[in-house]
Amino acid sequence: MTDKKNLGRVSLFLATLIWGVSFVLMDLTLNSVPALYILAIRFLGAAVILLAVGARELKKIDRGYIRGGVVMGVILLAAYCFQTFGLPLTTPGKNAFLTSVYCVMVPFLYWFIIKKRPDKYNVIAGVVCLAGIGFISLDNHFAIGLGDGLTLICGFLYAVHMVICGAVVEERSPILVSMLQFAVAGVLAAIMALIFQPAPTHIPVSTVWVLVFLTVMSTALCLSLQIFGQKHTPTAQASVIMTFEAVFGAATSVLFYGETLTLRLVIGFLLTFAAVLISETKLGFFRKKATAASAKETITTESETVELNQTGGNNP
Repeated sequence: MTDKKNLGRVSLFLATLIWGVSFVLMDLTLNSVPALYILAIRFLGAAVILLAVGARELKKIDRGYIRGGVVMGVILLAAYCFQTFGLPLTTPGKNAFLTSVYCVMVPFLYWFIIKKRPDKYNVIAGVVCLAGIGFISLDNHFAIGLGDGLTLICGFLYAVHMVICGAVVEERSPILVSMLQFAVAGVLAAIMALIFQPAPTHIPVSTVWVLVFLTVMSTALCLSLQIFGQKHTPTAQASVIMTFEAVFGAATSVLFYGETLTLRLVIGFLLTFAAVLISETKLGFFRKKATAASAKETITTESETVELNQTGGNNP
């Protein structure tokens, strides 16, 4: 069991690392392949891979699977479109951090849908997140750039996708649901690509390998790693690990993309990261530490009292 827990944590870290690197790879790929063609290749390729993995479970597919797969596929494609079209208009690091705000948005969406009020940690996270977005995106005229704006819409759609995913996946195979949503997103992306964008005439070999990486590693493998990792890792720990996707994205952008880190951008990144941590963990780690310290102090005090009683202590 301990080995599975450790492997679960490693799986989540690996998934976040691959996703973080993918922000820069996507930006580079857009130089030679139109966005919709990239999405079509990624989603259809991932659907085929998951079809091979979950072939034995195909008999489980019913109307519920199909309905959920269609809804999730449409929303997933919309989110990726906003993210991918926003990426060339901003930087991979900003794109990564602004995308991560979906974690903060989810509780407020639940409030809107099922009337469940966000707790105080969600509210605090929302305020901190807004401050982080301001430092990252607002210019001297307090306006948000087009690329950052598109990325924020992407973050909202990811939050919607997560809420719907929670309802669809319940008592259903995650592999089958993912396969169906990838298939729907891939087919729609291919149709839109043929209608709205010119087909790429020359794709460099290096770009082909990047597309293979994005399809196999960033889409199909990372999903499997996430599912396995979350199954064998406590929710609070899994949430903390998943927030590092934005950190890896920003680090890769600085190291390999040449993004310049200004003080204002660093503050924005730190605030956004803190907001996600607050929303996902509710500062459980610090509260547990405080509880443990209080318990230790109580035990020490009781031990001293017993010792004083045994030796006469300060009795007159």
